[in-house]
Amino acid sequence: MKITDLKLRELNGVMEHPDPFWEERLVRPQDIYPEYRKEGADYSTSLGDGRYAIRAVFLEIHTSDGVIGLSGPCSRSEAFIIDTALRPLLVGKDPLAIERLWDVMYRSMIHGRKGETMMAISVVDCGLWDLKGKALDMPVYTLLGGPTRTQFPAYASALGFSIDPEDAADRAAWIADQGYTATKWFFRDGPTDGRDGERRNLELAGTLREAVGDDVDIMLDAWSSWNVPYAIKMANRLAEYNIRWLEEPVMADKLDSYAEIRRNSPIDISGGEHEYTRWGFRQVVEKYAMDVLQPDIYWCGGISETVKICALASAFDLPVIPHGHSSHATAHVIASQPPTTTPIQEFLIKWNAVHQFYLKDPLVPVGGTITVPDSPGLGIELDESKVESERELDFRNM
Repeated sequence: MKITDLKLRELNGVMEHPDPFWEERLVRPQDIYPEYRKEGADYSTSLGDGRYAIRAVFLEIHTSDGVIGLSGPCSRSEAFIIDTALRPLLVGKDPLAIERLWDVMYRSMIHGRKGETMMAISVVDCGLWDLKGKALDMPVYTLLGGPTRTQFPAYASALGFSIDPEDAADRAAWIADQGYTATKWFFRDGPTDGRDGERRNLELAGTLREAVGDDVDIMLDAWSSWNVPYAIKMANRLAEYNIRWLEEPVMADKLDSYAEIRRNSPIDISGGEHEYTRWGFRQVVEKYAMDVLQPDIYWCGGISETVKICALASAFDLPVIPHGHSSHATAHVIASQPPTTTPIQEFLIKWNAVHQFYLKDPLVPVGGTITVPDSPGLGIELDESKVESERELDFRNM
């Protein structure tokens, strides 16, 4: 069996959801500048009347045996890299030799060890694992050595929900009522927002704790937008609300800052969503910079690399709780690892509604629990009925 073609399908459709879909956004590193601080949530294109345009790119890896691996969604910039830089390294090659293909892509893209090139490699890698599972008629978690279990808890990430105290209280209580035993919320304020911002951050934590009670874990995400003094100060003030972890207090390259915050925080520090490959995470663990590692499977190097990061983390007794970009790929990796290494899965309520819009069988927790699909590959298939228009992207003749 050989890879014969890579097809990049750009799909267009309309998702129906009561307005507004995006109620709020998270704090961002560039919000230190006033013109960026005032920008609102604009992640999707509203068509009005509760209709949202959804454009997504999916990769199909075609083979001489007729088996097709599916991966995505991905961005157009990642699709460009796949089509122009990675395609020549893949067409004509054995799709089952995933380790070799990953190594060739990594060595060839020496200027793409992090960022969008590695994200593109991740998309290909996930597609190769889906293809291999389909070719061998096995779920991916079996190919990875599992399952250790096929059901495990999920935590609800509330990105995009309003953090107005009354709204947040209602939504947090609703999340707990759905059976989730943990939920993550996102700050909107950082160091440049002064004491009013500190007050709003503390009010959010207090509101959530009151809404869900003492038996639901609360995690809070600063999305790389704080600094060392602010993070240490806020961590100590947030501790009274029994926060499970404080996520990404500073930007990803500042590992010494992470380590200093971790040493001085009564709350566990998590991060790694914006880190890449086993080599990036090696520096994290060697500096004792984080208590929880959060690689994104579709960004850090794919399934192949996430498994290696899990092995590294297990040697340091650190949990790996991947960022929740892809429910299916994440679930298969978690199912292949010991529960002490991968104890829980992130489920981004709104983002996963968008990312899984075109899938025939979206993977959604029931009662706060994920059940991994046992169908061959990753268990993903496109729902063609949701595709209103499409085109095949071809960047090679531009």
